[in-house]
Amino acid sequence: MSSRAYRVYELFVLNIALQLFDAVATYRGLQVGWREGNPILVTAFATFGVAPALLLFKAKACGFLFLLNRNHEHDMVRPALYVLASVYTVMSLLPWLWKFGGLLIDAL
Repeated sequence: MSSRAYRVYELFVLNIALQLFDAVATYRGLQVGWREGNPILVTAFATFGVAPALLLFKAKACGFLFLLNRNHEHDMVRPALYVLASVYTVMSLLPWLWKFGGLLIDAL
């Protein structure tokens, strides 16, 4: 595997991990009583239920990531994976860590 393909694979794995984290954090956050900020997901939750909607949306996102990974030779794949990882870090990972960290501090 070339270093370019390996770097794309690393970014693919990071993005999959961020998707899984977002799904679990969203599910647990809703159980605690927090709200989802994405209006499209809120509508899907009302239509399909929380778990099926999360599975559907995360399967779609992971499928898209898989397609990007399969086309690792394209020049735009690596920047796209960097952008996606950055967006999910800022819009999901950090806010959820902040909320769950606050919950942990309150419990202590």
